[in-house]
Amino acid sequence: MHITVTDYLDVVSSWCFWSEATWAELKKRYEGRVKFEWKIALMDASGFPKSIEQANWFYRRSGMMMRSPFMLKPGWFEPELQECLAPNLVAEAARDLGVTDDRVRMALANATEREGQHTNNWELAAEIGAKAAGLDKTKLLERARAPEVEARARASTAEFHALKVTQRPTFVVDSEIGDRAIFSGFAKLEPIAATIDAMLDDLAAYASHAAHFGEPPPA
Repeated sequence: MHITVTDYLDVVSSWCFWSEATWAELKKRYEGRVKFEWKIALMDASGFPKSIEQANWFYRRSGMMMRSPFMLKPGWFEPELQECLAPNLVAEAARDLGVTDDRVRMALANATEREGQHTNNWELAAEIGAKAAGLDKTKLLERARAPEVEARARASTAEFHALKVTQRPTFVVDSEIGDRAIFSGFAKLEPIAATIDAMLDDLAAYASHAAHFGEPPPA
């Protein structure tokens, strides 16, 4: 029996950035016991600030809430931004080149949020991603612009919307026995870890019962 934690995110989302410490700690704490995966959930215009001043206001609020010793930088901001395809699709494309961990998307997130780089530029996003994972920039950029990679990101975005949530990150915790918990907009560790612990305890109880009594009787 197993548990899967799926993190629906947008690479340039500030709250997704703040949640990365929680993601790393969860992976460390439950290594070998829980499966972790991330999926792109592209933000649309409603998720982006409308001005540099507004972006800075949001960054100050979230930075203070997370007790951060540094402030995020909105240098990536574009007026009337509809979505940030380049960094998200570069991160997604890296999987097809064998990079299935967090290196590429974390490099892009840091470049965007901490350094204020304009990662919605395809060339820059590919350069950052390639450097982070030791990939060929040209191959990574070509793959990121492949229609099937964008289709995959839009499909996972549709999955996110089907959950009837609006905030990124959204963590979905699924247990093999059919339990599900959804944390939409959460960036802190404790509630997610407590839920995983409870689900693991239930799985252990199911396994113990099966060892004593076997499968349920036929109908």
